[in-house]
Amino acid sequence: MFKNHPKGLIPAALSNMGERFGYYIMNAVLTLFLCSKFGFEPSTGALIYSFFYAGIYVLSLAGGLIADKLQNYKGTIMAGLIVMAAGYSLLSIPIMSTSDNATYILIFTCIALFLIAFGNGLFKGNLQAIVGQMYDNLEKEKSDNAEELKRAKGLRDTGFQIFYVFINIGGLIAPFVAPLLRGWWLKTNGLLYNADLSSLCHKFLKFGESMIGAGANSDAIAKGTQQFANLTQLANDVTLTGASVDTSNLADFCSNYLNVFNTGVHYSFIASVAAMIISLIIFIGTKKIFPNPTKKEKVVSIEYTPKEKADMAKEIKQRIMALFAVLGVVVFFWFSFHQNGVSLSYFARDFINTTLFPPEIWQAINPFFVIVLTPFVIWLFSTMRKKGKEPSTPMKIAIGMGIAGLGFVFLSVISKIQGLPSYNEYQYLDVAAQTALKCTPWILVGMYFFLTVAELFISPLGLSFVSKVAPKHMQGLCQGLWLSATAVGNILLFLGGILYEKIPLWLCWVAFVAVCLISMVVMLSMVRWLERITK
Repeated sequence: MFKNHPKGLIPAALSNMGERFGYYIMNAVLTLFLCSKFGFEPSTGALIYSFFYAGIYVLSLAGGLIADKLQNYKGTIMAGLIVMAAGYSLLSIPIMSTSDNATYILIFTCIALFLIAFGNGLFKGNLQAIVGQMYDNLEKEKSDNAEELKRAKGLRDTGFQIFYVFINIGGLIAPFVAPLLRGWWLKTNGLLYNADLSSLCHKFLKFGESMIGAGANSDAIAKGTQQFANLTQLANDVTLTGASVDTSNLADFCSNYLNVFNTGVHYSFIASVAAMIISLIIFIGTKKIFPNPTKKEKVVSIEYTPKEKADMAKEIKQRIMALFAVLGVVVFFWFSFHQNGVSLSYFARDFINTTLFPPEIWQAINPFFVIVLTPFVIWLFSTMRKKGKEPSTPMKIAIGMGIAGLGFVFLSVISKIQGLPSYNEYQYLDVAAQTALKCTPWILVGMYFFLTVAELFISPLGLSFVSKVAPKHMQGLCQGLWLSATAVGNILLFLGGILYEKIPLWLCWVAFVAVCLISMVVMLSMVRWLERITK
């Protein structure tokens, strides 16, 4: 699999793997952590997640511009790792959020998230640009032999797929960290994990036994009464001593449970700090073998005819237009795919039995499938290439959009059969009714299988496409544009939280079916034009 690839590919992938390990710890818990720490509803947690996730990719554009301007990709990458380590260090501080300090703690949390996003922007796109330059250099080395040049060009997609596998090795392990530390800390303090209890504790501390507040109508009062009953039942269920929780001291129980619960999550970010340091050590130790993308060579001034200038300008314009055309489609893939951190995380929390599998752990299914399926996908495309039947990169992206749509069709049908309600209806059901709605974990396994196959057709190959069409002096910027398109999709993620909260789940997933299938049709309509540009 690694034969004939540039020697810097594996060190770059290892450095990226460490960074992704730290990042995916945070990604697995963020929306659920925001809800458990601050008592947010799903739509509010999703909104903050959307801005953070969009910020990561918007700032990748800034990171590309900085590296292109300074002509110092390696220094920019190292700075990114250091800034991210600072952000994770702030998140690891276990400060209890109360009604008196909630605003200040939220601001503090957002500052930490900004540091992580900015550091990621300095790191992510520029490391990808270095990988792209490795294959540019490889193709240049083989340019004297037409057959070897053809083989070298065929290695680029495979190289980015290998790079992507290493990302997902970190992503596979990371989601287990926070649940393990949180579970350990809860048990140390005589408590057990329950996915629904944090929200109920926040409501009790805010409103008291009414759980609703003053001025509520009879229907709201009934809902509040039911939630108070759920709180008292779950409080007894999670107490390891076996003694019944005194309802007169329920406020103390709620404060203690929230403090212990969230402290365990805070401790998981220490592992993210360690991962940044390991990535930095790997990168520093191997940076001499990495190329310097877009480094300008001193050349004698060349005079071009007006026609030559016009032809060069036309080629650059066509390349940029092709890039933006693909970016416009993948926006909607990321809007759908990154629901794994929003509506799909909430789904895992609410509608999958969390007794055996905490909701964060399901984030590991996607990287597991990436690792398992990537060799097969590489073999498939390699076999098709030898037979002259390999689809072009634009066609692969179109196919990927269709596969993602099929995944949401699957989840929509299951949700309809199961009769799963909106979150607004679910939260007011009694514990027995909520338990009866729990689905088999295999539903999420199937869903992530579809999304992972779609991802393998789009994400690593999209990176390869960008490295092909990007003008040589704009590689960092164009990789930043790819990530910025992802940001546009991410800024829309909160819509998934709103839909999850307000409408029956099968309708929520239908919205993503429509987005994916429309995007597939648009991409198919552009395939021939894009194939001409990338020849």
